[in-house]
Amino acid sequence: MIRLLAVARVDAVIVLGAAQYDGRPSPQFAARLDHALLLWQRGLVETVVVTGGKQVGDRFTEAESGREYLAERGMPAAVIQVEPRGTSTFSSLETVAQQLANRRVVVVSDPYHVLRARLVASELGLDADVSATRTSVIRGVDALRRNMREALGVMVGRISGFRQLEAWLQ
Repeated sequence: MIRLLAVARVDAVIVLGAAQYDGRPSPQFAARLDHALLLWQRGLVETVVVTGGKQVGDRFTEAESGREYLAERGMPAAVIQVEPRGTSTFSSLETVAQQLANRRVVVVSDPYHVLRARLVASELGLDADVSATRTSVIRGVDALRRNMREALGVMVGRISGFRQLEAWLQ
């Protein structure tokens, strides 16, 4: 796990998408974006890749709303890349893995999610570390549920492979 103050510079940060509401990132997604913004402000990253597609009926993708959020907070457009097709951790990382082959990356997500994200990234051939948000809005019973779901996902993914797990979930 990366500590904000003790990390070496990396080529890219990949921000995994989460819900957006008519172009506004959900509190969970905003926490991930704020974390990536902090890494960029500290000069630890050259590129920020924001991922995430959209649900049926949405006008915006998660990635587009993330790009706008970061731009409104001073991140130059040249720094931000958008991957708007992913609808899961696996599909988002699979797409950016092709673009970021042979580059050192950090995947940003919530604390309960970073282990699976790192394992998926590794399966896809990414040289990736992870960095968890410090301000996750997931707490209480919801946090317990998500942690249990992630533990199950890690277990099944480690046994069957995360590509197979993704296929089963679709």
